[in-house]
Amino acid sequence: MKLNTFFLLLALLAEILGTIGGFGSSVFFVPIGNFYFDFYSVLGLTAIFHLSSNLSKIFLFKKGLNKSLILYLGIPSVLFVVIGGLLSNLLDTFYLELLLGIFLLSLSGLFLIKKELVIDPTKKNSVIGGALSGFSAGLLGTGGAIRGLTMAAFNMEKSVFIATSAFIDFMIDFSRTIVYYKNGYIHDHDLIYVPFLLVIGLLGTYIGKKILVYIPQSKFKKISLILILVIGIITVVKLIM
Repeated sequence: MKLNTFFLLLALLAEILGTIGGFGSSVFFVPIGNFYFDFYSVLGLTAIFHLSSNLSKIFLFKKGLNKSLILYLGIPSVLFVVIGGLLSNLLDTFYLELLLGIFLLSLSGLFLIKKELVIDPTKKNSVIGGALSGFSAGLLGTGGAIRGLTMAAFNMEKSVFIATSAFIDFMIDFSRTIVYYKNGYIHDHDLIYVPFLLVIGLLGTYIGKKILVYIPQSKFKKISLILILVIGIITVVKLIM
């Protein structure tokens, strides 16, 4: 199988933007991958790619880990990613992807317009956000935007945001990689991309961290929400087209 260099460059851009936004590369990588691979191949490649990129983020941003959020947001994420991964073989993903796009458009737009609106960082809100993001990650390959939306609403400091999100994402990816492998989503003909994606995960995280230094905390939440809004638009337009 011949490598598509342009796809790899887009994967690098997805990783850089995912690091800057704080919610991981899958929100960009999955829509990009769907132009080049079948949906289930994208799920398998995304899980493997994310394991590398999230290990890089944990290492580079490790001082910002929020243990409470890892517990209350992370555990529901892991439980529901398994459920979503198992259901991905049974449900029509077109309508679910469309619903995800509309959901991201609506909530990111709401928080951009209502700047004073803040979700209280309660245990209940953490559990709900974790369950939704985990289920979406298992079913559609991307749940970081939902988790990012929840965490952005909590007005967290950017290093805490990125490190905590990456740690939770790593737990999600480890769980869903096992489920996807058992579902047959990790195909032999796609494995040629894996070494390149592992390197891109590390390089993109490093570049994203360097860029993040120049982004003030006051603008970080707005940038994250704008990126999520763009993701929602791309998702809906791709499905309609």
